[in-house]
Amino acid sequence: MSTRTRILEATAELLANSPTGEVSTRAICQAAGVGQPVLYRQFGDKAGLLAAVVDYGFEQYLEAKRARVPSADPVADLREGWDGHIEFALAHKSFYRLMYSTSSTSAPTAGAEAFRLLERTLERCAAAGRLRVPPVVGARMVMSANVGVALMLITRPENFDDPELSHRVRDAVHARILSEPASAPSAIAPVAAHLNALLAASPSTALTEVETALLRDWLTRLAD
Repeated sequence: MSTRTRILEATAELLANSPTGEVSTRAICQAAGVGQPVLYRQFGDKAGLLAAVVDYGFEQYLEAKRARVPSADPVADLREGWDGHIEFALAHKSFYRLMYSTSSTSAPTAGAEAFRLLERTLERCAAAGRLRVPPVVGARMVMSANVGVALMLITRPENFDDPELSHRVRDAVHARILSEPASAPSAIAPVAAHLNALLAASPSTALTEVETALLRDWLTRLAD
């Protein structure tokens, strides 16, 4: 393990176990087995260290996401993505609490990537005619619920001890944003979302840019 990684992991562990959410650089250096000049040479200052800890946590999370090969069933991929998120949170509690801390002053680039990966899965659901809402709306709903459940399981285990809680919330959110395979011509919302996703992926040459934008605006309203 490199010196940088050792410092990052020691910082995350100390912060997670701190009753005040604060920890001194001296304590971090002692836990990592390095001198303070090494810490400042690596990260500049304490703020730089904390930002690096959050980025490191997101990078660990994204490694598995990037490596996953999409299956032929985007809905199954969406379910697996939720479960994988919870598994990561429970296996890396120290980093996870920092990744989604309300005290964070900036959103890491990796956090935006995590959202975009989720949105792409939902775009595939829309292209398959399985999404009731626009992909970005579905991504916001899924991520906020996924993160909320994970944080409750980590920070309030005495109150959130139902082993089926994650699956119950997952299924409830998915039921709101997903539809059954279209079989009735009156299923307007999923059809609109489907067509919107297809237009985004492959714009029609029969329409001007303005016409396409107007059509996509109408489809977004019908899908919402």
